[in-house]
Amino acid sequence: MMGILWNLGAFLVALGILIAVHEFGHFWVARRCGVYVERFSIGFGKALWRRVDKQGTEFTLAMIPLGGYVKMLDERVDTVPEERRHQAFNNKALWQRSAIVAAGPIANFVFAIFAYWVVYLIGVPAVKPMIGEVAPQSIAAQAGIESGMELKSVSGIKTPDWESVNMAMIGHIGDDVMTLTVVPPDESYEETLRLDLRDWSFDPESERILTTLGITPFSPPITLEIGQLVDKGAAQKAGFAVGDTIVSINDQPIVSWEQVVDIIRSNPEVALKVQLNRAGEQIEVSLTPKTKELSSGELVGYAGFAPVVEAWPADQRFQLKYGPFEAIGQATEKTWQLVTLTFDMVTKLVTGDVALKNLSGPISIAKGAGTTADYGIVYFLGFLALISVNLGIVNLLPLPVLDGGHLLFFAIEAVTRRPVSERIQEIGYRLGSAILVVLMAVALLNDFTRL
Repeated sequence: MMGILWNLGAFLVALGILIAVHEFGHFWVARRCGVYVERFSIGFGKALWRRVDKQGTEFTLAMIPLGGYVKMLDERVDTVPEERRHQAFNNKALWQRSAIVAAGPIANFVFAIFAYWVVYLIGVPAVKPMIGEVAPQSIAAQAGIESGMELKSVSGIKTPDWESVNMAMIGHIGDDVMTLTVVPPDESYEETLRLDLRDWSFDPESERILTTLGITPFSPPITLEIGQLVDKGAAQKAGFAVGDTIVSINDQPIVSWEQVVDIIRSNPEVALKVQLNRAGEQIEVSLTPKTKELSSGELVGYAGFAPVVEAWPADQRFQLKYGPFEAIGQATEKTWQLVTLTFDMVTKLVTGDVALKNLSGPISIAKGAGTTADYGIVYFLGFLALISVNLGIVNLLPLPVLDGGHLLFFAIEAVTRRPVSERIQEIGYRLGSAILVVLMAVALLNDFTRL
């Protein structure tokens, strides 16, 4: 229950920030263009808080926090006195109306740059993207990828860490080719390898993108020493202690942590005879793993302990951190990568290269907000930047109920020299609303299937 409340709270904070940023973009440019703003609202419905500034604009925080709006003086909506007609939105020049509408999405992109700028100023712990293992006959193996290589870029996009690698690779869903720039083991020169993706299949819901290509990232060796125990878990009840080393299970010698995981997962509610080494002394305990249900419905064993993992090599660990001016460039580049990636994914949703089941709704966003808030301010800011870019791009889609639809009407007006008729606009609004409702329904359905 506390987890749900935490996710909900983080979601509301994130949504409130991003809506405020988006609407402030409209508000700020509207005022600069001389348009009178009647109301600036975060949320819909009954007002929980309101305040009126010296210029007469009412600022409102409403009960339903799933959006917001900036209400401007407009002759198409209300009767406007003659002396205030020059302050009405509809009486402004075409470029001014276009700037006001485009300012919302632009504000989201600017906020993403600011969020990443703060992230890079604070710094993020990272590790170099070193290849651990390559599956035989895999796409990566056929391209010449080898264990020990370091990934420097994906199709020209620099990849200093694994997050950058994953983001760059996701953009290649539906493509035929992907190029990787790598540094071979114990070498200093770079070489470019081409991966043939024509037979590549990837389900983001159940698979990791690297695994489907046959790549396993390098990670420090996992020992057989017990490093953590879950309080009142099966292992603690069986007599395990931090510092114990697993020697055998059911008289089967254990040489890798993968063996331990496989045996425990395969034996829920089954008593296992485990031999441990405790400070040089051999002891035997009976471990009965509890049953844990996965999201797929599969029942697996769960014992409640974790191993000691050796430290990362010092030459692979680094702090992704920059000075104030360099961070601006890095933040802008990161935001641009997100923008291009999101546009690519939207295009591939339309063409069918990416399945609709990959759409996420508010439940998935709430989970993401709660998880990143758990990790700290740096990760939460990164999450906000990601969602802010997505919000900006979604609003630029050419659907009449969105900013992009208004900009489409303005573009038509620029060509025809007259506004689009109200009849055509009304039909467009209805069609756009229907499409959005369908997309939201699909996203919510996807969310519920992931619970």
